[in-house]
Amino acid sequence: MRYLRSSDTEPLGVLSGQVLELETDAGRSAVLARVLFSNGKESYMIAAEGLTKGQSIEMGKNAQVGIGNVLPVAQIPEGCPIFCVEKMAEDGGSLVRASGLYGLIMSKTAKNALVKLSSGKTIELPLECRATIGCVAGGGRHEKPMLKAGTHFHLMKARRRHYPGLRGVAMNAVDHPFGGSQHHAGKSKSTKRNAPPGRKVGAIASSRTGRRKR
Repeated sequence: MRYLRSSDTEPLGVLSGQVLELETDAGRSAVLARVLFSNGKESYMIAAEGLTKGQSIEMGKNAQVGIGNVLPVAQIPEGCPIFCVEKMAEDGGSLVRASGLYGLIMSKTAKNALVKLSSGKTIELPLECRATIGCVAGGGRHEKPMLKAGTHFHLMKARRRHYPGLRGVAMNAVDHPFGGSQHHAGKSKSTKRNAPPGRKVGAIASSRTGRRKR
């Protein structure tokens, strides 16, 4: 899932497209929009909150500032919410792509723009980098409870993640260094950096442990 090349929008400075369908992908949390552009190319884009089937969107430096439109950061006003932000020009969009997320353009200089990401981190990006205006669709997915472990299992399986994870203290002593009676590690959870593989669990080569004092 990437933006079209800027060369597709260069002749007119803007490329229009129509949303054919809104689709889901098991490998990602965001909703995808299948878009047919006026140059005949069809592409998938991360859908913005409020985007509907049949809606028209624009891409390019002369595109209007509207929900779902793709513009260079230089053309987007400060304080505008954005997502699917390019870290380098023409990389197709690599930042702020999960459902419900958005970044904010804080300020601009002659060459760079200061963008606050959804994590709270602020980074500098070249003004040529493109972004989609709005917020990623599907932000309410965390509001629906899992209700049973099987639902969570299949969700993790679709993302190729290990679930459920068993605690070491819940195992037998033969299966894990922390295993054994009374559900206690029985020894320090800090271990040396050059410990053998069977013992290298817990806080590996930790410089400190415990709660930090305020």
